[in-house]
Amino acid sequence: MSENILGSRYPIIQTAMGWVATPQLVAASTSAGCFGFLALATSSKEEAIELIEETAKISSFPFGINFHMFQPGAKEIIEAAIENNVKAVSYSRSPIPQYIEKLKMNNIICIPTVGALKHAIKAEKLGADALVIQGSEGGGHTGSTPTTLLLSSVLENVSVPVFAAGGFRDGYGLAAAKAWGAQGIAMGTRFMMTKESPVPENTKDAYLQADIDEISVTKKFDGLPHRLIFNKYIQNIDKSNPLKLFFISLKSAWKYKQISQASFGDIVKSFFAMLRGDDLSISQTIMAANSPAVIQKAMVEGNPDQGAMPSGQVAGIIKEIPSCENLVKEIIEQYHKASENLKTL
Repeated sequence: MSENILGSRYPIIQTAMGWVATPQLVAASTSAGCFGFLALATSSKEEAIELIEETAKISSFPFGINFHMFQPGAKEIIEAAIENNVKAVSYSRSPIPQYIEKLKMNNIICIPTVGALKHAIKAEKLGADALVIQGSEGGGHTGSTPTTLLLSSVLENVSVPVFAAGGFRDGYGLAAAKAWGAQGIAMGTRFMMTKESPVPENTKDAYLQADIDEISVTKKFDGLPHRLIFNKYIQNIDKSNPLKLFFISLKSAWKYKQISQASFGDIVKSFFAMLRGDDLSISQTIMAANSPAVIQKAMVEGNPDQGAMPSGQVAGIIKEIPSCENLVKEIIEQYHKASENLKTL
């Protein structure tokens, strides 16, 4: 298998999932031969720096971090990444050119995640060294274009390496993506459903029981297209009117402030940064900022019926929780089988 830009043994990325991509999961995925991203978008500045340092201590392999460049303490998080020899940085909304320049000057790979062709082109112009493109099958915030269509269009219009995300779970998907021209694949839901994932067992069971048609997209959760498991909580939100959504948002706002340890001034700055980057309304921006508090209910507290569960559609066909090592071993075996099949064409 050809070497990839991230330098991992296999061209497989474990994506950054809030509350899920902890130092322990990153260490497990990188040890198995993948490239793992540490999730920092829901962390305070102090917590983010501690998590970077902890991951550097327990992981014997290169890893990356994911954060929002507009979040409080972004400058200090970048400094910590440089000091701890972080290999790559992933980001999405509202990239800041001077931060990208600083990362590149320190030989840190900039690999944003995008969900549309226009965003891929813009990201390359801003200095991205590689891209993760996420098709509509992917979990959490997602676009409207299926992975295969988005991948082919992006590959035709950018010159940097591209990893495909959205709908991948095995070695056959890896072989398919490479056949299309991608350097590799990125998986979130599949790594979330592993033994090393910190997600409580109650929540993992809810993912195992979900059917494909129960994993849908709504804009009412946080104002952006968001793919989630439609439990009763999300069904209620999806059917809510604007006034009810506003009160739901206010209820979560205080908890979000406690989680992020941000000041009111920091939160206001973040709101306006999101507005500039995404053309959201004020109410949508408030909802987007509050969503981590609701996700925490399921992903941290183990109450899947009372919170939100971001999920790729692929969860509907995943029926087991392997270790990262066994998962990757099976993926590579399947990849080689698929490659042999292609040789017979």
